[in-house]
Amino acid sequence: MAFRRRSCVLAALVALCFLAATAAAGDHGLTVFWGRNKDEGSLREACDTGIYSTVIISFYSVFGHGKYWGDLSGHPLYAIGADIKHCRAKGIVVLLSIGGGGTQYSLPSSQSAADVADNLWNAHLGGGRPGVFRPFGDAVVDGIDFFIDQGAPDHYDELARRLSGYNRHYRGAPGVRLTATPRCVCPDWRVQRALDTGLFERIHLRFFGEDRCSYNRVHKDGVMAQWSKWTARYPRSKVYIGLPAANLPGRNDKVGLMSMNYDLMPSLKQAANYGGVMLWDRFYDKQTGYGRDLYNAGIF
Repeated sequence: MAFRRRSCVLAALVALCFLAATAAAGDHGLTVFWGRNKDEGSLREACDTGIYSTVIISFYSVFGHGKYWGDLSGHPLYAIGADIKHCRAKGIVVLLSIGGGGTQYSLPSSQSAADVADNLWNAHLGGGRPGVFRPFGDAVVDGIDFFIDQGAPDHYDELARRLSGYNRHYRGAPGVRLTATPRCVCPDWRVQRALDTGLFERIHLRFFGEDRCSYNRVHKDGVMAQWSKWTARYPRSKVYIGLPAANLPGRNDKVGLMSMNYDLMPSLKQAANYGGVMLWDRFYDKQTGYGRDLYNAGIF
């Protein structure tokens, strides 16, 4: 009997050590956008780097007017479904981002919000109604990211509630996870009503493309002025700092490794709902190795 008890204790300790190691490997908080350049490599390749805990497919960019489609910059659709399954099997969260910089999306009515939710559920999430085309086959993404950069803010709160409502179909682990990627100045009026629903588990703030938020222009105090507003306004959401992996054309927004480690991150991490770092995007990160540098430095 004593031997059996010791064996059970040993087995439990081994299991706990394994779970702790798994959590440590998958909880470093580096998110990357993928899908904006065919030369960035496959989704599988991004996941196999071992540095990203979340990959966001971008973008589902045509919706709201009876048409539903995405722009993945020449990536072959036939391979993405298998890659999604591969990434999720490795414990990596895979999200689908809606919106982007195009002009072919909006939600002109409550009915359009309901229709878009229905399409996302049946084309990309846990649904599968006959007659609804699934671009990635039977692969299921973990959730939907709101990257609403064009048009009016109307009805995105309704879309969020509709999507969250599908969680009644799941038991146990989260079903439809909701995140958002707003501009850095608080609040971002295009997604404010959606975020105010309290349904978003994560917010990735874009601290690039805007002089008022660029670390290299406003320094730590300017970044923290916006960061503090967001973390206070949405205390139930994990908040990520979004940065470019390279200086985008005409911009100087990339934050140096030393500045990240010793100046910016200690202040960001003081927020109880600090979540990690989001990088834009996989194409630039593949060129510069910025994400690998952050990961190896243990900045998260």
